[in-house]
Amino acid sequence: MKLLLAEDEISMAEAVTDILTYHKFIVDTVYDGADALDYATNDNYDAIILDIMMPKLSGLQVLEKLRAMGNTTPILLLTAKAEVEDRIQGLDMGADDYLPKPFDMGELLARIRAMLRRKDRFTPDIITCGNVSLNLSSYELKGPKRTDILPKIEYRLMELLMLNKGIYLSTEDILVKVWGYESDAESGAVWVYISYLRKRLAAIGADIEIKAKRNVGYTIEEPAKDN
Repeated sequence: MKLLLAEDEISMAEAVTDILTYHKFIVDTVYDGADALDYATNDNYDAIILDIMMPKLSGLQVLEKLRAMGNTTPILLLTAKAEVEDRIQGLDMGADDYLPKPFDMGELLARIRAMLRRKDRFTPDIITCGNVSLNLSSYELKGPKRTDILPKIEYRLMELLMLNKGIYLSTEDILVKVWGYESDAESGAVWVYISYLRKRLAAIGADIEIKAKRNVGYTIEEPAKDN
């Protein structure tokens, strides 16, 4: 499961990211509302956690803009304010739940799990491409010959390519979506991990290929279907 966390308090953001990662969530973390809106509109998340009080755009402004765009991703609001009016406003604007600060990490996890259980949009546990399947819960990449459990970066790259099969993604786009805006990773890292995945696909007997096009990017191609 992939989450977006928007929290401007660095220590709080790091603590929440650590606990979510420990519990097997993939987390993109941003520190202001503008980045939260950018990430949320350019990637697919299972849930979004928004602090209400953030620079550039408040959590409520991000919530309002996302719902106006038709984005139905479940959203949990974090707020240091205890006033009932803030909670009512957020819920009326389309938030799925709220959690006042300070909060217990166990309660945060429980609320996220509950929110994910009742989300409207369906996210499959397994995606397929050709004769290959990727389990989004266990990170298992399965082919005719064997099944591999992918490390985090390989998994995120494989998921991105499989969800965008037939579409060329630029190196810069892959860097942002797989490593994140704040990463120091350079373009060469994309080539390295593409090489890792090509070797894995060969080892598991895959009939799909990761294709590269100079100055364009990378995509996954399925085998041609017989007419």
